Amino acid sequence: MTTSAATPDTFIPLFRSIGLSQSKAAEAAKNAKSAAVLSNLIRSHDLASESDPLGEKRAVLIAAFAVQLTKTQNVEDPKQAYIVKAVREEKLKSVDQVNVAAKYLETHSLPVDETEFNEICGVGFTITSDQLDASVKEYIQSNTIAGWANLGAVISGVKNIAAFRWANPLEIKNAVERVFTQTFGAKEAAKPKAKVDPAQRAKSRKVVFEEGFLGALHKPGENPQIKPELRETHLAATGGMVYTRFPPEPNGYLHVGHCKAIFVDFGYAAHHGGRTYLRFDDTNPEKEEGRYFTSIIEVVRWLGFEPWKITYSSDYFDQLYQLAIELIKRDKAYVCHCSQEQMKADRGEKVAAPRACIHRDRPIEESLTEFLKMKDGFYRPKEAFLRMKQDLSDPNPQMWDLTAYRVLDAHHLRTHDKWKIYPTYDYTHCLVDSFENISHSLCTTEFVTSRQSYDWLCDALEVYKPKQSEFGRLNVTGTINSKRKILQLVNEGYVTGWDDPRLHTVIALRRRGVPPEAILSFVSTLGVSTAVSNIQIGRFDQTIRQYLEGTAPRLLMVLRPLKVTIENLPEDYVLMVEKPLHPKVPELGMSTIPFTRTIYIDADDFRLEDSKDYFRLAPGKTVGLFQGPHPITCTSYKTNPSTGQVSELICRLEDRGNLKPKAYIQWVAEHAPSGSPVRVDEARIFYPLFKSDNPLAAVPDFTADGPMVGVGFWPLARESVKNALAESRARAEKSKAERAEELLDPDTPVVTPEQLVGKECIRFQGLRVAYFAVDSDSRLSMLDNEDSPCARGQGDYLVLNRIVSLKEDAGKGA
Repeated sequence: MTTSAATPDTFIPLFRSIGLSQSKAAEAAKNAKSAAVLSNLIRSHDLASESDPLGEKRAVLIAAFAVQLTKTQNVEDPKQAYIVKAVREEKLKSVDQVNVAAKYLETHSLPVDETEFNEICGVGFTITSDQLDASVKEYIQSNTIAGWANLGAVISGVKNIAAFRWANPLEIKNAVERVFTQTFGAKEAAKPKAKVDPAQRAKSRKVVFEEGFLGALHKPGENPQIKPELRETHLAATGGMVYTRFPPEPNGYLHVGHCKAIFVDFGYAAHHGGRTYLRFDDTNPEKEEGRYFTSIIEVVRWLGFEPWKITYSSDYFDQLYQLAIELIKRDKAYVCHCSQEQMKADRGEKVAAPRACIHRDRPIEESLTEFLKMKDGFYRPKEAFLRMKQDLSDPNPQMWDLTAYRVLDAHHLRTHDKWKIYPTYDYTHCLVDSFENISHSLCTTEFVTSRQSYDWLCDALEVYKPKQSEFGRLNVTGTINSKRKILQLVNEGYVTGWDDPRLHTVIALRRRGVPPEAILSFVSTLGVSTAVSNIQIGRFDQTIRQYLEGTAPRLLMVLRPLKVTIENLPEDYVLMVEKPLHPKVPELGMSTIPFTRTIYIDADDFRLEDSKDYFRLAPGKTVGLFQGPHPITCTSYKTNPSTGQVSELICRLEDRGNLKPKAYIQWVAEHAPSGSPVRVDEARIFYPLFKSDNPLAAVPDFTADGPMVGVGFWPLARESVKNALAESRARAEKSKAERAEELLDPDTPVVTPEQLVGKECIRFQGLRVAYFAVDSDSRLSMLDNEDSPCARGQGDYLVLNRIVSLKEDAGKGA
């Protein structure tokens, strides 16, 4: 006959029957020893009785009692029954009380002296607000407290008064604040940082928009026109305001280089009180996808900018077609049937003088007929083109009869199958700029040679001519921005997708946790000139680091937890320590964390062999606990018998005297009632994807070590999302109120304020570790329900991304 040991799965239904939730039942079932004790308690005392259900609160106390029984001796069945009865009758209301009760009965025999038991275990403890206030006043007087700056220390000190062992911590906090108000006056509220909208942000960067390249730009109306009335009509339509546009192609995801263009286009107009279009250049349906439209709108708004209008080149396909006919009638365009190879040969392959196409001098009526046949689908792709009749004697290849229309057999996302011909960028761009009365057509310097054809086409058709001005593009070394090459990385499995946090697409930077303000700060500090900006990746990271330094809350964190037991503290010892979330930014608020007998430090902060130049923990050595109450000294340690690795440290709390350690280390306490520590399921530390400044190979590298974070993480997470949503909604309402006209197309993707707020807005500095953000792979149920406890929920999975290290990696230049 064989028997099998009980598994956690066999315990969970039983534990749930007494009122434990699924997650708490699973947690209780993890430890075989305490699970067996809890199972015995349930059966021996009929705790699963439907006639007298415990409920979750009392069930949690019974589970805690089972854990405590594994650590005590001489608490046999009659004593166990006494405590179970005290829990049922709600005499014992907290885990702390249950633990103290178990220890009391370990050293006391039955029958129980109820008066003594009740006093020691806090049964029936009461204290009035007047008594609390009097004690707080006495504490303030005896400790020479100066003012509100000492609030946290006083709260901790009063909690440690023996008479208040069982007082409600919240009542103590309220009493201290009440007495502080009476003694020192009302606390001056911290002034919240003003939220800066894009226009205000642009105005604060006067150097960028008023000096150098941007400062030298023309004023609206100063761009020359072929006819004076064109200028007057333009100024009448714009009121003399600056009009710009950001015109991305919806055939891929935006990258960090695009952020400079967005900053320049939107920022320049905002600085001058003007308007900016977000215009999709959707003239190539073979490569366009709906997801790119939505992503681009999200990026622009995530960066903090609101388009005056969202338009599409396809909005103007009818007008563009009519102007193409007009161009033919003016003998400025012709239909060509040459192969692409022949076209390249005629154009001299851009190294020799061009020669005229054999169709260049065909009659106007013939070109009109052929163009109509192109429109009606008579020709297949590459069988016919409409080319502009420019100037073959000009040295600029952009004047050598560029293609204006080509035949494409493709479904368009917006015009569907209406068109068989589609205009090219060289034909479309300047004309749509003209239709939208753009005063400043800002683009990067690779389009310098296109400026001549831009001006030629507007003048050839005698339409308003915007002025194109070119600035240097932004390249970040050690990254790639080519859509084709990124797609290759995705398809070959080097990265997980376009939002892989090692890439420098904007969606990848956002997922990594990089704040939009940090990106804009980086771009603005580079300035705007005609020179291409080739910036090392270290400088980009340093800008992110500098921004987070003043904005990210700070939490205690250990990456590789090593258990520490403080031997001279009782099992049930708990001290709630109040700490600022940022030492220099009080408006970020405070966090309350527990300090208990069991804490965890980072394994890297301990070593067996001490040395003169080593100041952290070692056997017989003392070290401070960062923001902890007292230093600790390592007295002994335990090792894992199978690996020989140190598995636990035994330390002594140096709570007497005034010992000043030479170094301080991170720590996180074990305290189940407050949910400490917050266990991170996965931490992703990202290293450069490429080895060289000019990437040739991908070297992905992820690590996940099971870190722990201070319990202040949960309220920080909820507050971060709440504040980000409020800001996003307020900005959306403001934009809606200020927009003068409705969008031209009702089918424009709607990007809600909620889409602009993801888990990545939960950012913090793991003290002395790195800056982290929550990854989109995380599951945090409390964010979906405002009424749920601010704690880990059933099925939650916490993934952190390292945004940037605390200091620059060795060997990397800035």
